[in-house]
Amino acid sequence: MIRITDILDRISACEPEADLDLVERAYIYSARIHEGQVRLSGEPYLSHPLEVAGLLTELKLGPTSVAAGLLHDTLEDTKATMEDLTGLFGETVAHIVEGVTKLSRLAFRSSEARQAESIRKMILAMADDIRVILIKLCDRLHNMRTLQFQNEKKQIRIAQETLDIYAPLAGRLGIHWIKTELEDIAFMYLFPHEYREIANQVAKRKQEQQEQIDSIKKIIETNMADANLPCKAEGRYKHFYGIYQKMMKQGVDFEEVYDILAFRIILDTVPQCYQAVGIIHSIWKPIAKRFKDFISMPKPNMYQSLHTTVIGPLGERVEIQIRTKRMDRVARHGIAAHWQYKEKTGFDEKTGAAFAWLRKLVEEQKNLKDPDEFMESVRMELFPDEVYLFTPRGDVLTLPKAATPVDFAYAIHSEVGNQCTGAKVDGRMVPLKYELKTGQRVEIITSPHHQPSKDWLNFVKTARARSRVRQHIKAEERKWSLVLGREMCDKVLRKYNASLNKYLKSHDMEKAAHDLGYKTADDLIAGVGYGKVTPLQVARHLLPKSELKNEKETVVSRLKQRIRGRKAKSSILVKGLDDVLVRFGKCCSPLPGDPVVGYITRGQGVTVHLTRCPHALSMDPERRIELQWAPETEEVYPVRIHVLCHDRMGLLANITAAISEGEANILDASVSTRADKRAECFFTISVSGADHLENVIKSVKKIRHVIKVSRLSA
Repeated sequence: MIRITDILDRISACEPEADLDLVERAYIYSARIHEGQVRLSGEPYLSHPLEVAGLLTELKLGPTSVAAGLLHDTLEDTKATMEDLTGLFGETVAHIVEGVTKLSRLAFRSSEARQAESIRKMILAMADDIRVILIKLCDRLHNMRTLQFQNEKKQIRIAQETLDIYAPLAGRLGIHWIKTELEDIAFMYLFPHEYREIANQVAKRKQEQQEQIDSIKKIIETNMADANLPCKAEGRYKHFYGIYQKMMKQGVDFEEVYDILAFRIILDTVPQCYQAVGIIHSIWKPIAKRFKDFISMPKPNMYQSLHTTVIGPLGERVEIQIRTKRMDRVARHGIAAHWQYKEKTGFDEKTGAAFAWLRKLVEEQKNLKDPDEFMESVRMELFPDEVYLFTPRGDVLTLPKAATPVDFAYAIHSEVGNQCTGAKVDGRMVPLKYELKTGQRVEIITSPHHQPSKDWLNFVKTARARSRVRQHIKAEERKWSLVLGREMCDKVLRKYNASLNKYLKSHDMEKAAHDLGYKTADDLIAGVGYGKVTPLQVARHLLPKSELKNEKETVVSRLKQRIRGRKAKSSILVKGLDDVLVRFGKCCSPLPGDPVVGYITRGQGVTVHLTRCPHALSMDPERRIELQWAPETEEVYPVRIHVLCHDRMGLLANITAAISEGEANILDASVSTRADKRAECFFTISVSGADHLENVIKSVKKIRHVIKVSRLSA
């Protein structure tokens, strides 16, 4: 465990005039308030905030950040309050700690909602003060380093969340060393078999590769010295998850991944970097289309470097990055390298520009109340690969890889996106779902009477475009639901010699809306049109009781009236009832134990989707209802799995035996062998739920030569 004296020494080394008293007081307070608390490892809880503070000093952060790091769990895990922290350590430290704190004390409808709100709060807070996310990343890194003490289910959940959110976020902020370590640890828990195979292969080749690294370094340094370009050359292996991604993307084995070695050449000036590229290309043959200039066109996280891939001395592919010392510092520590804490000056103009994506993300998420939609948008914004595109005026726009002209249109302005009817790329007309590539010039064609199409949700890649299209669809749905709701309410009221117009602007209507859980009368009428409230319920709140029939009608009973020949019992409960027509979405095939959500479909009951299903995310949240799995069901459900493996004699028999031993019935199977001597197996099996499926997948993963087993959505 790191000691407080080590932390203080590191701060003093970077900032001799630092306020060490603030850090010491934070340490004493944290030790006192966490006293008696123990981590799952058996260590005193204080070890965690100390390690987080130590990681913050590795990012060269100042005393305010380190003090907040020492206190980051006090609001969540102790009796400390915001008032306590503000009084003892000042508003800045208290504000940062509050931003880091997860919302564990609040009640949400699901764990997904809890996670979404925690991420939302963190993003809003980091937009105000970036130190929030820097502390959160260090917190997550230490938790990942000690993940072995959690149970297996939590290990997988935390590792997946890390791979989905925190590692890409570290990449977005340019903190490469945190990103790679988070990815490798998450990889180890999510794909243990593949991790071990790659680790063993790297270990076997390490001595041979080290000799190769030393040889290439010597060649580089000698040639640079001859050209009067003193430099520092570094060689390294690509991290395990990066190698695995290459294997999956290229469909090759470890032995066929040639560019697992990467070199950095660090020089003094930018002109020297371009000169060095020429020297490298004169020594070794460059590979076409593998040169990237991130100096003249930096990444959004301010990363700058020249990238090239060449054929090395032994005929292997070698990736080389060339940059200045300042660029190298930014590449290692990202945005943390620019934050001037001791002067409290905030961002300069360049650094502020690097946060345009974050400000845009915050702006886009303000109106996204649905947690699933919010998390999807965040993941889209954290997409690691970008393309650089030009407007007709020559301005540069950065969009996610595979972005379309619709994404480009919305990046210019919401109205341009809404009115987009076509696009020209480099002067040639292209479809709206065309995937744009770096360097292309894009011109958007608009029409003032055009409106967004729901089909756009199938191909747009940016959160902004998706959000704007959904907003338009929701607005149109609301208009339609208001018209329908008025007609339905008026029809019921006329049976009692009344009319809706009589009540629309009355106090009775406002009271009825409030009693039924709506803010305004229009919201209530729209709720009727959506199918979430019945017109008879509205009538009951408006008319005298003596005029109403004594009958009971709810959303569920209304659906039941439209159902013919429903099943005797369903495995899904709707608001505690199990007698409503339920259909399972074929797009995602939900299983008992999966997080699910229901959508009211007019005349067809409730359709059940996984909460992460893209089709569910594209639907109107106003039609969403709460669902839960029935506690006891004997039903089995079909689900498709994909098994990728090295082809060998008897492998199919081993896989089918493992499935049968897992008490799952095989309904359908297809096997094909690829040119790279790998076999792809697709099985449709029947299981009782998500846990049953997980056990079957684990059994299949244990088979020798099986590379990957995954569940298919459809």
